[in-house]
Amino acid sequence: MKRLVFGILAAVIAVSTLSSCGYNSMVKLDENVKSKWGTVQTQYQRRADLIPNLVSTVKGAAKFEQGTLTAVVEARAKATQMTVKADDLTPENIQKYQAAQGQLSQALGKLLSITEAYPELRATQQFSDLSAQLESTENRITVARKDFNDAVQEYNGKIRSFPTNLTAGMFGFKAKGYFEADATAKDAPKVEF
Repeated sequence: MKRLVFGILAAVIAVSTLSSCGYNSMVKLDENVKSKWGTVQTQYQRRADLIPNLVSTVKGAAKFEQGTLTAVVEARAKATQMTVKADDLTPENIQKYQAAQGQLSQALGKLLSITEAYPELRATQQFSDLSAQLESTENRITVARKDFNDAVQEYNGKIRSFPTNLTAGMFGFKAKGYFEADATAKDAPKVEF
């Protein structure tokens, strides 16, 4: 009878110890990071989906450097080919993904700046609508990246804190990568009139 009581007591202690080890909260935070990553990818995909319409509109209204349009199309192709699965959010993979998206951002910036020379293009409703949608999408991307970084910070803090770091090590929870400022962001854009 004493063995049964001790066995039940040992089981209760083991369950209560495991419930305070943080495993469930780490799983919840990991899923939150994956959800935020999905939102980031959705916003980048929205941008990629808008680009063919923008390029077509610009092609139809302006006769200028074909190389700019080609650069935008090629950058879009590279950016949509680069994927990072939510289970593999290492700093290196995040950096590669960010580099591909950065090339697309630069190509789009050049396209939009060249269109300044074509007032008839800027006056068309379709171009104005697409430009506004792209601007809105860029803002959404910024918010999604911030939300993702916040989720990663909370997750990484949890798995590195004692005593949950012991549980994290046992169950293979690894630190996730952050989005960082693009390397070209440190240089202020040059504006000429």
